[in-house]
Amino acid sequence: MTTLKPGSMLLGTTRPAELRAWYIKALAPEFTGEGAIDLGGFLLVIDGRDDVEAKNNEPGRTIINFHVDDFDAVEAQLNAAGVEWISVEDRAKGKFGTFADPDGNYLQIIEWKK
Repeated sequence: MTTLKPGSMLLGTTRPAELRAWYIKALAPEFTGEGAIDLGGFLLVIDGRDDVEAKNNEPGRTIINFHVDDFDAVEAQLNAAGVEWISVEDRAKGKFGTFADPDGNYLQIIEWKK
């Protein structure tokens, strides 16, 4: 049996241009070009959809996690991009920062304790 490796994620939105610009500014400021946004080998596809609400009513249902080596540096980058923080917590297993995109979807940065 083969273990599948995630390669991309489709994020549906009512405002694709705005959401795409936000993701590039916050997560991939060096990214240029069209199409999927390359997040270190994982592709984020942002698609305009008319079958979704403008705001995610259940943002905790799916959370994209980014494992980072320097929480403070990434937190500063995200602050410069103007992200909306939901929480920043030191936990037993590491430091977790949860933030939201303009549609209300949750994302996290995590620096695991070694």
